[in-house]
Amino acid sequence: MPEVDENRDNWTAGWEWPEAGDEWSAWWGGTDALWHGALLPRIHAWVPAGTVLEIAPGFGRWTGYLAALADRVVAVDLTERCVVACRERFAYANNVEVHLGDGRSLPMVGDGSIDFAFSFDSLVHAESDVLGAYMGELARVLKPDGVAFIHHSNIGAYPRQTRLARRVRSRRLHGALTRRGLLINMPAWRAESVTAESVADQAAAAGLACIAQEKVNWEFGRHLIDAFTVVTPRGSRWERPRAVVENQRFTDEAERMRRLYARSR
Repeated sequence: MPEVDENRDNWTAGWEWPEAGDEWSAWWGGTDALWHGALLPRIHAWVPAGTVLEIAPGFGRWTGYLAALADRVVAVDLTERCVVACRERFAYANNVEVHLGDGRSLPMVGDGSIDFAFSFDSLVHAESDVLGAYMGELARVLKPDGVAFIHHSNIGAYPRQTRLARRVRSRRLHGALTRRGLLINMPAWRAESVTAESVADQAAAAGLACIAQEKVNWEFGRHLIDAFTVVTPRGSRWERPRAVVENQRFTDEAERMRRLYARSR
């Protein structure tokens, strides 16, 4: 159960950031391949945009891509180390500002000021109470036609499988079974209180319309432990009935991109 303080401590001292976050893109063939192969195709309808909010940028793996598509990027991270790294990395960019947050709220962001909000590969570690708090903040900061794309955990949909995985005490055996897809991917450190459905409910409670959710597998196996959720204020021109897709081939997309296209330039 990665709580806010545990997340702060882990990304401050528990991780060395050897490639400034790019290490997590290796299975896609690199960060550029992941952005162009997976992320931009999923958000292209909402960018370019005027003001973009990025929640939990880490060392800025996606911030530069967003800055190229926005008049202004407001990045907010829980960890002071990440804030310092992003400020140094984007010191040249006059349209990027980076703020230290508390992992739940966005007091530095004005009401109704955000055209597009984005978070990828960070809030998967945030438990349900944090996702609920951020949904409330998104309802406040999004413009009437604003949209948010949020990547979060869905491992809460698999309580039996997570209990089974914990019974395997041997780290070596656990790793081998996970890589073969026989155990759910617990080493990915997903928040176990979160499901796609719980986030959709939290969005509705905050006054947002959840218009799309894609449940995906992550790196090993076919368990749909992650989800991409798209929300917009009620009455937005983007509002529509929620569409839900189960994509057990996300990892296959990554393998195809890595093998065929990532090094083709």
